[in-house]
Amino acid sequence: MLFPSFEFLFLFLPITFFVYAFLSKYKWFTGAKVTLILASIVFYAYWDYRYLLLIFFSIGFNYIVGKKLKDNPNKKLLTFGVAMNLGLLTYFKYVDFFLENVNWLTGASIPLLNVALPLAISFFTFQQIGFLVDAYKGRVADFRFTNYVLFVVFFPQLIAGPIVQHKDVIPQFKRKETFQINYKNLTIGLFVFAAGLFKKVVIADSVALWATPGFDEATSLTFYEAWGSALAYTFQLYFDFSGYSEMALGLGLMFNIKLPINFNSPYKANSIIDFWRSWHMTLSNFLKDYLYIPLGGNRSGKLRKYRNLFLTMLLGGIWHGAGWTFVIWGTLHGLYNVINHSFRDIKKRLQLKTGAMETAATQIPEIKSFISIQAVFTNAVARILTFIAVIIGWVFFRAETISDALKVLKGMIGLNGAPFGTLDYLPQGSLELTVLLGLFLWVNFAPNTIEFSQRLKPNWNWALLISLLLITAILFINRKAEFLYFQF
Repeated sequence: MLFPSFEFLFLFLPITFFVYAFLSKYKWFTGAKVTLILASIVFYAYWDYRYLLLIFFSIGFNYIVGKKLKDNPNKKLLTFGVAMNLGLLTYFKYVDFFLENVNWLTGASIPLLNVALPLAISFFTFQQIGFLVDAYKGRVADFRFTNYVLFVVFFPQLIAGPIVQHKDVIPQFKRKETFQINYKNLTIGLFVFAAGLFKKVVIADSVALWATPGFDEATSLTFYEAWGSALAYTFQLYFDFSGYSEMALGLGLMFNIKLPINFNSPYKANSIIDFWRSWHMTLSNFLKDYLYIPLGGNRSGKLRKYRNLFLTMLLGGIWHGAGWTFVIWGTLHGLYNVINHSFRDIKKRLQLKTGAMETAATQIPEIKSFISIQAVFTNAVARILTFIAVIIGWVFFRAETISDALKVLKGMIGLNGAPFGTLDYLPQGSLELTVLLGLFLWVNFAPNTIEFSQRLKPNWNWALLISLLLITAILFINRKAEFLYFQF
């Protein structure tokens, strides 16, 4: 069941909210909580009821292991619990990829298992690994089973995140005010959901019509065609995933659950470091807390810090998908981060040496003005370079094969020339280029949805805005589309 579907908008969500509100009104808080659990299970089963057995096993196994770790912190038990989770994830997500490469390297003909990827397995696996680690470290205080189940299956974040840590939501399940109607949260949640729905079905699904042919259909691309396709996908992915994340946040707020923010204007970043602090923020935090820091973080010198950064991004790339394109994408961002951190480390050392002289120089008005202009120019160049580096990475992220990625990159550097209008189904007309330019300006200068929602006031202007967003989005729902991050 997709959020932008008539079944969800006009059947599942109203019924779930009505029952939740009715039970909350009569202060049957346990009933309201159980309603959310049952609704989430129905939501998940709607995709394929056969996945239920796996998620039930995962919940039961991790709850039992987590409780034992809390009572008796045992490193072997923790290792067993994490290994079981990663083993399931590896089997369902990577076994065929592994067999394909064994066959390619050895010339063998081992038959593929054709394992179907269970929906959301990457997300609920990561959530529960975090839970086990925190239980081992004594960071988990609440082990009520209903709270744990709701933590895993809560339908707004179940399918594609945000990746929620127990400390973010389980304490909210213990508060009575969580299971009461809060009209402020309901209004803000409805706006954030409407904005996310608009982003997904009106913007992301529209520019997808320009991105898909360039990557999947064209045999070669000219300079304009390649850049048009790459930019179209860059904006498709942004508005698709940020749109989903905002719908999840909005739905959570409607039920008084505050989920962590997953996006904070990542295309405004002036460096790759800043990009990863604002893109898929919950994944970045998870990788930092449960991979980068356990690897040693920055505690053992610069070289090991760079190694840990590279490995973290490489494994983050592999988490996204079983394919060499994702390995290359993770490798690219690993190298980007190493270069970025190296540059910052060198810059810090130079600033320490010249700091006193620069401070004195800035007291001179002419120099102060020059430095301000130089800072604006430097930030603009840094943002553009960061954006281009991200786009190059997205080419591999989107391409089905390495050859498809190279096809796009060859066009982007002009190896196929720059004739205009050779393939009329690609974005190179004045309308398409105007739209892409408008989206570039939007993601670079406009306030994001969360910033915009902070201005919300309960009046007719906001009611009209929310209504227009919802009505416009509903008119676009008939187009067939899925969220890009569902495949991960």
